[in-house]
Amino acid sequence: MMNDIHTGWRVVSWLCGWIYFIAWTVSFFPQAILNHSRRTTQGMLPDFPLLNVFGFGCYTLSALLFLYSSVIREQYAIRHPHSPEPTVRFNDLAFGTIGFLMSIVCYSQFYPSLWGWEHKPNVQRHALRITLALISGGLLALGVVFVIIFAEGNGNDGTKWSWIDLVYCMEYVKLAFTIFKYIPQTISNFRRKSTLGWSITQQLLDFTGGVLSLFQLIIDSSLQNDWSGLSGNPLKFGLANISLVFDIIFILQHFVLFGPVEETNVKVSENLGDGTGNRLRDEREPLLPNPDRV
Repeated sequence: MMNDIHTGWRVVSWLCGWIYFIAWTVSFFPQAILNHSRRTTQGMLPDFPLLNVFGFGCYTLSALLFLYSSVIREQYAIRHPHSPEPTVRFNDLAFGTIGFLMSIVCYSQFYPSLWGWEHKPNVQRHALRITLALISGGLLALGVVFVIIFAEGNGNDGTKWSWIDLVYCMEYVKLAFTIFKYIPQTISNFRRKSTLGWSITQQLLDFTGGVLSLFQLIIDSSLQNDWSGLSGNPLKFGLANISLVFDIIFILQHFVLFGPVEETNVKVSENLGDGTGNRLRDEREPLLPNPDRV
């Protein structure tokens, strides 16, 4: 009986794993599709896709090295003798590659001439200074670690400063970008009192994937009677919850605070605000008809 229960939960865990992988992968597409259908990025800030370009660039490169670099894998085994096999899998590389490419596509949409779109003067095309400073800081950190390893001259020695530390630095840079990347758009939505131009579909998919990934982690930890996945890495666990928190904020903004307003049969150029706080005409209209006008 107990074996049947364990088998059932393992099937649930397997299903959760595939569903959250698909949800997270598909979540990269809705924003680019929305921008293309509207032929503008108005309402969206460039900070999010720009940080994703660098963040997923680091993620993809680190996954590639963990999978196929004999030097990195050997150093990982030296650092982790009890579990010498890296936990990175091919689907991590595929996920990162798709995220990186779609982030480039989404960021390129801030340059309408590349897509043959009409140039709209009140679209914000430049990232915030703090975003550029964060990116510069991340690249500087990678450069410093590279110089330290190169100066030490023992990059192949996994017990000291080694090339694997540069890979770990890439992961921490990605984590730092993940923490910050939601903040500018969240603030912009509050100032505009609108989510128009920001795809809520990507947040719903991201939220679905995040919940299922945590659910799978809890199931697996329970079946193995080993809760180190939750307590042993509080940084990644905390960041996963941070992403869920921002997903909830975006969902509340769209469905509760400002309303799920969509553009219907009205030209974008006639209805969009300036992206900096002006209300949209559609959003000033009530969802129900005014009985005094009937």
